[in-house]
Amino acid sequence: MTGTKNYLVTGGAGFIGSHLCQQLLESGKQVVALDNLSTGQEINIQHLKADPNFSCVVGSVLDEELLGELVGDADVVYHLAAAVGVRFVVENLVETLETNTKGTENVLKASETHGKKKVILASTSEVYSKSKSFPHKEDDDLSIGPTNIGRWGYASSKILDEFLALAYFKERGVPVVVVRLFNTVGPRQSARYGMVLPRFVSQATLGEAITVFGDGTQSRCFTYVGDVVKAMVDIAQLPQAVGEVFNLGSDLEIDINSLAALVKETLNSKSSIEHVSYSSAFESDFDDIHRRVPDISKIKAQIDFDPSTDLKWIIREVAKGAQL
Repeated sequence: MTGTKNYLVTGGAGFIGSHLCQQLLESGKQVVALDNLSTGQEINIQHLKADPNFSCVVGSVLDEELLGELVGDADVVYHLAAAVGVRFVVENLVETLETNTKGTENVLKASETHGKKKVILASTSEVYSKSKSFPHKEDDDLSIGPTNIGRWGYASSKILDEFLALAYFKERGVPVVVVRLFNTVGPRQSARYGMVLPRFVSQATLGEAITVFGDGTQSRCFTYVGDVVKAMVDIAQLPQAVGEVFNLGSDLEIDINSLAALVKETLNSKSSIEHVSYSSAFESDFDDIHRRVPDISKIKAQIDFDPSTDLKWIIREVAKGAQL
């Protein structure tokens, strides 16, 4: 297909990565997914394999030679490969830090070496950590917790990823766009790594107790994955987005007690709702964030972005494809 760009999606067999691959293919792009299948799964991309414009390479962003070959063949790189999920991070902190920081460094080096390919870096709302400024803005000061609490290692690794990306842009001319993803939800999201909505859906579907960590007054904003990947494709097209950081998520806030009740109601579940202490669920010194809500005025000024997909509809979609 003449003029068709080649896109590399690291972490392409993951939850968000697989939806992004699908969005790119539907836009007429040629797509290569790179995934080591540590948290991603082949079933997530099975429906894409019949498309002649799609291929998947099983491998790691820590493999510099392989990564260099794939980046060399790409025009644009979406870097989503990372350790994900609160439970996974707490239990695998060394792997988390190495994958996130070294993997991002490898992607940026490969881009510089092979013609300064555009890199869209998927960062996270976790970088806001203990910030008390609401809603969170891209230029807010960041406040990280102490180094003896493991969950802050993930936030710190993603902050370093952003510093690296912006340094490669400013000093070496690598075109980068940073998107900070807030709580993204939808089909193919696994409950295994501590993600709250698929965990609630799984419990409600199986008739198990829906377990709310802490007192449940903590709040989050949930965004449908389809809205997220469309925005990721749209923002990457804009020259003025290069060198910028964008919040990407919904600004509709809901507390976790209300989320649990909504899941139960939407799925007509007979499950009870129970509260579990953080120390029982994770570790004795686990530290959670009470609020997380983005200011999305910056990205809305650049693209048509209206993340208003109904949460009940999302819950039903998650339930249809729940990985129990």
